[in-house]
Amino acid sequence: MLIQPTPLDGAALIDLKRLEDDRGFFARAFCRQEFLDAGLDPVVEQTNISFNHKAGTLRGMHFQFDPHQETKLVRCLRGAIWDVIVDLRPDSPTFMQHFGAELTEDNMTSLLVPKDFGHGYIALTDGATVHYQVSTAYQPGAEGGLRWDDPELALPWPIQPTVISPKDAAWPLLSEKPWGSR
Repeated sequence: MLIQPTPLDGAALIDLKRLEDDRGFFARAFCRQEFLDAGLDPVVEQTNISFNHKAGTLRGMHFQFDPHQETKLVRCLRGAIWDVIVDLRPDSPTFMQHFGAELTEDNMTSLLVPKDFGHGYIALTDGATVHYQVSTAYQPGAEGGLRWDDPELALPWPIQPTVISPKDAAWPLLSEKPWGSR
């Protein structure tokens, strides 16, 4: 694995180190010790798959409140997505800053989303399939969210969303409600 830090502390892009031959390739996609050595959270408690019928499907911007915060390792298995994270740690020098990356079936890059980050993505292709490894089991009563189109965040979506769940469309703007309150 090739672990590359992002501008947001604790977040990383993970690329595969491929061992190729005439059969194809083999690559390690997750290694607890390599994550520990890089200062990343290697805990996996739950694994999820998200399928998106249409390009333009937006999911996010999600997070879990204390004590149920999640670290996520996100990879696109089919198609392509634009994945975005926002640092929600008030004491962080990158508080409320964002980072985005294109994750595709071709690049096989993963994004490590640390605890206390908002996370979301938009499907760039029909049939985009996303795989998540998550450090904590999902707790419905502990979920929170940021509006995908909040002008204070100015998130860089490469295409206009066409499919958004009512819940994701209704997250409050930062000016309406502090992100850290339930």
